[in-house]
Amino acid sequence: MSSLCLLISENGSPPEVIRTAPHDLPDLDPNDVRVRIHYAPINPADLNVIQGNYGRKPHLPCIPGHEASGVVEAIGSEVTSLAVGDHVIPLLGVGTWSQHMIAAEQFFALLPPGIDLAQAAMLRINPVTAWLLLKEFIPLLEGDWIAQNAGNSAVGRALIQIAASLGIRTLSFVRRADLIPELEAQGATAVFTDDAEGHAAARERLGTTPVRLAANAVSGDSAIRLMNLLAPGGTLVTYGAMSLKSLKVPNAFLIFKDLHLRGLWVSRWFEHAAPEALLHTLAPLANMMLAGKLHLPIQAIIPFQNAPEALTLAAQPHRSGKILLDFTAE
Repeated sequence: MSSLCLLISENGSPPEVIRTAPHDLPDLDPNDVRVRIHYAPINPADLNVIQGNYGRKPHLPCIPGHEASGVVEAIGSEVTSLAVGDHVIPLLGVGTWSQHMIAAEQFFALLPPGIDLAQAAMLRINPVTAWLLLKEFIPLLEGDWIAQNAGNSAVGRALIQIAASLGIRTLSFVRRADLIPELEAQGATAVFTDDAEGHAAARERLGTTPVRLAANAVSGDSAIRLMNLLAPGGTLVTYGAMSLKSLKVPNAFLIFKDLHLRGLWVSRWFEHAAPEALLHTLAPLANMMLAGKLHLPIQAIIPFQNAPEALTLAAQPHRSGKILLDFTAE
């Protein structure tokens, strides 16, 4: 059986090195599942892989893509957890930019019926990152605060919505004041600009209430401001470096505040997570999506054959949402 995929044979500028190519599908082994991919988002990590500057170098030629959603099209004779017609997302985190994916059944997660597959295509990375930030580092109780920079990012928006459902208050910082009403409408407790004035206003809003956890996606001076906001003994979790600047920690934050510095790379978490951990993470997030309590903005859905256009849009700053590749387009 033949299919089509997006392929790179060399690293370089994503719109220039991506191409549509035929992809021969093998016969199904007894435990295999074949999924017809519907949508796949373009994430910053995807652009980095194509450029050749991601944490792991791809083995070329390769099919890019970390996320997707689709429908089970065929199953092997010994598959028990999935059926034809089920909505799923792949858990492999590689090679999702293809009309079809084949893998063993444990590498697909079942979604609830009726879920929006365009939204589900974005479930695996950003909402899971937000969930882990809220659940994996320190115990947060209802009414506690978590601070974050890049509040308007996909992770930031997911964290705001998930935290609101858990009764956790969010203190979010953004680069532009015009983003504040939008994030407040999504459930953010308080939003300020990520500068000295914004952090002063945030301190006034907090009063004497401590902030014990902060999520850093920017690094540089923005991370220093978050560390300054944290209570003694607080924890800073770094999961990104949008500023392209290093995380520099003033000695006083370690000596006098005893701050704890942690890191999060969701790809590694997926590699080591037990099946029970996957279920207890993905199931509530999928149900939130189904109920409309977790919704990520989409700027455009573009046929995969127009991948250079889609990649160009995805690389632009100040987008209004994700760019999704549509693999149902003929």
